[in-house]
Amino acid sequence: MKLEEYLQELEKVELLAPEEEKSLWQAFKERGERAARQRLIESYQPLVFKTALPWRTSESIMDIIQEGTVGLIEAAENFDWKRGVAFSLFAVHRIRGRMLNFLQKEGSRDVTCMDAPRADGRAPWELLPDTTPSVAEQAELGFMTRELHRALARLPQKERVVLESVYLKSETIPKIADVLDVSASHIYRLQKSGIRRVRGMLSRFMRF
Repeated sequence: MKLEEYLQELEKVELLAPEEEKSLWQAFKERGERAARQRLIESYQPLVFKTALPWRTSESIMDIIQEGTVGLIEAAENFDWKRGVAFSLFAVHRIRGRMLNFLQKEGSRDVTCMDAPRADGRAPWELLPDTTPSVAEQAELGFMTRELHRALARLPQKERVVLESVYLKSETIPKIADVLDVSASHIYRLQKSGIRRVRGMLSRFMRF
């Protein structure tokens, strides 16, 4: 699909009302309804494009968007809708992580402007529905981010280094293993144990 065709499809996307989205998550997660899964993924496709805008390269933009869509799908599969956290806040990290990994593998490319107006005078990004988190969602994210950093600071040093490298710096497991001079399997064990500790520390803030 070409970029222009993709943008035309984005114009057709309808955002979900809160109750409709809740119903779709329930149908997908509790009854395994694939149609509900597809509707959710389609409704959040504008978030993928907005996340891709900082890397608006002429040659690879559709590849970046495709990687972001894979991240969106992974986020949908792993999202726990009962916790009450906005999906956009949960998904954007996986979307961006996928894009960064792709760009890291491909290397830097020339950036072209996607703000140039179309025939109707509008820039591509102006066609997208607003998926910006609400003030309440942003406040929740800020609070959880502060608590997450406090939790990371309390971890054993190697677990903290691994989690920060993977989730905050988007570094690869082999690179982290090389820096710490341990095996990749050991990095995975540190990652798993670190996540378990952090979840325990943050469990009192989660809504089930």
